[in-house]
Amino acid sequence: MQLLVNGETITVNPGDTVSALIQQLGYRGETFAVALNGDFVPRAHYAQVSLSAGDNVDIVAPVVGG
Repeated sequence: MQLLVNGETITVNPGDTVSALIQQLGYRGETFAVALNGDFVPRAHYAQVSLSAGDNVDIVAPVVGG
């Protein structure tokens, strides 16, 4: 199944969760936020929130500096 992640189309397994997506993309212990179809997903809910074909996922990390 295909999703749009940060503007790029990627393929994930049907039934994958936000947590599975984060692991697939290689995020480990970093500070970031996730929005699914424009709605913020709390970190505590990553393992419970299932993804659907065509979902739009934004993963953003803070930028340090000025």
